[in-house]
Amino acid sequence: MKTLDKIPTGKIERAGKLVKTGVKIGGNYVKYYGKRLVNPELGREELDENNATDIYDGLKSLKGSALKVAQMLSMEKNLLPSAYVEKFSLSQFSVPPLSAPLVRKTFKKYLGKYPEDIFDSFERDSINAASIGQVHKATKDGKELAVKIQYPGVAESIGSDLAIVKPIAIRMFNLQGKDSDKYFKEVENKLIEETNYILELNQSREITEACSIIPNIQFPKYYPELSSERIITMDWMKGKHLSEFAKTDFVSAVGDKLGQALWDFYMYQIHGLRKVHADPHPGNFLISRDNTLIAIDFGCIKEIPDEFYVPYFELAKEENISNDAIFMQKLYELEILTPTDSQKELDFFTALFKEMLTIFTSPFNQREFDFGSPDFWARIANLSERYSKDEQIRKMNGNRGSKHFLYMNRTFFGLYNLLHDLRAKVQVNNFKKYLD
Repeated sequence: MKTLDKIPTGKIERAGKLVKTGVKIGGNYVKYYGKRLVNPELGREELDENNATDIYDGLKSLKGSALKVAQMLSMEKNLLPSAYVEKFSLSQFSVPPLSAPLVRKTFKKYLGKYPEDIFDSFERDSINAASIGQVHKATKDGKELAVKIQYPGVAESIGSDLAIVKPIAIRMFNLQGKDSDKYFKEVENKLIEETNYILELNQSREITEACSIIPNIQFPKYYPELSSERIITMDWMKGKHLSEFAKTDFVSAVGDKLGQALWDFYMYQIHGLRKVHADPHPGNFLISRDNTLIAIDFGCIKEIPDEFYVPYFELAKEENISNDAIFMQKLYELEILTPTDSQKELDFFTALFKEMLTIFTSPFNQREFDFGSPDFWARIANLSERYSKDEQIRKMNGNRGSKHFLYMNRTFFGLYNLLHDLRAKVQVNNFKKYLD
């Protein structure tokens, strides 16, 4: 794979890359509509494929928050055409790596020495490269290590990247007015945290120690003395990425065991620690040879304040969804409904969220839930399809919900997708035995 000797860091340079991408996408539409003149029945598959390729190719050289947005979108399997999901999912662990000279320069700047002076061995070529950093294999004192190196300029370009992405997001999600700023600020703050490797190191050690009581899940050990604000060193963990494992012919008992470990891991964090690993994509989980789960990345941790946690999980109860008075009260508490809404908006969004929450909270209202059930996913896909084509929703203010929804919904949607990949049946309340 081609390596990168330089990453664009200036606002003008990075914006220029996206402008070039926009020109290519415009060309794709011209070709598409030209072909439709000849064949009116032509579908959008080729257009989606070309657009997804051009967007991904434009973002992968930028890395950082622009590529992170693509990674986040790839988790929304039921909300995007398959061409986008397949292409954007490459950003999880398959983008062009930094060249060896740039890696050495980064080590010298942030650890004061070159990698060959720190480790007994250090592989020049990265094992995988993602949106914010890449991983190299190393050894020291007989231990196999994974060394994650952050791309130069990523932390400094977050604000300018989001400024470029913001107009696109406003259009895609129908956000109106200054209230949308709270969502972009939440994303910006979280991305800033993800580029702070000292914070990630501390979060990793705290959460892995707390969650070590959960069976069938492993975590790497972290090495502060071999880490800095742009480099993290941890144990090398052996296993297949969860997405690769999901394509193998595993028996249902193994899928259930792994799914239960994953579910208990998340529920324990949410209900016990009131903070959660909010980046549940397949690149952050491995499956070991003896079929245990391995969690390897804790850069994105979402703290859950009480004022959000309480009404959020009260709305997960079936009896509260069916009680109109309580349901409306919780929608106001969670900022889904606002005092300035018209009656038409109140009626529309109350009905929408009642249907949505009835589906998404259904796992919490059963003793055992089958995440491999095609019926569950068909209901989600049907809801997404109907509302994506609803002309009425385009005319209403899309600013809905507390800023905390962004990463909590991302967490649950990602978790549900991983459990679906494992075709897992889970015991929903099993995690409670690990709580104090």
